[in-house]
Amino acid sequence: MAAFRRGVFCIGLSYASNLVRLSGALVRRQVMKFPTTIRKNWISLSAIGGLCAVPFSQTTLALVDSFTQYVKTIHTLMTIHKHYVASVSKLTPAEEDSVWQVIVRQRQEVSDLREDCKRFESNWMMAINLSKLAAETAYNAAQTSLQVAQSHVDQIRQLSMEAEKNLKESNAEDSQRIKLPAAMEEEDIPEAYLRED
Repeated sequence: MAAFRRGVFCIGLSYASNLVRLSGALVRRQVMKFPTTIRKNWISLSAIGGLCAVPFSQTTLALVDSFTQYVKTIHTLMTIHKHYVASVSKLTPAEEDSVWQVIVRQRQEVSDLREDCKRFESNWMMAINLSKLAAETAYNAAQTSLQVAQSHVDQIRQLSMEAEKNLKESNAEDSQRIKLPAAMEEEDIPEAYLRED
């Protein structure tokens, strides 16, 4: 079950990071759902110490992908704007309007990606905090387990020492076999048992 949840979560993060690369209003609306997905799955995956690294690394990858796309979009905007400024005098009004619309759309995409980066960074910070909490919880659980184990060992050592003390007091370990006088031994055994038939 844990492997299934981990797989679903990884696929969800991969899907969400791919959505960030795409543009369009529908994609932006779907990306808005991503933090809710993280919040729903994050607690169940992070509560298990072994899975703590999975959501953290996936969140890190999503953040890196988001920033990478953001930087590419900024460079694209700067390149388009540079060409626009260099050739504005050579363009017809229709061409100039068309290029300007591309610049406006690119600016909007930069703005949207900036917001996505902020959201992914917020999720990443939450992942860091949850990872720290999981590490602290694991440490505390280990300390508690060590204390319980030490307590059990101390109790059994005490019982062992008491048993050894009682053993010495009883002389059961050092005593010799008690020999009965020969006359008593023969009288106690009936003759029927001594005969061989």
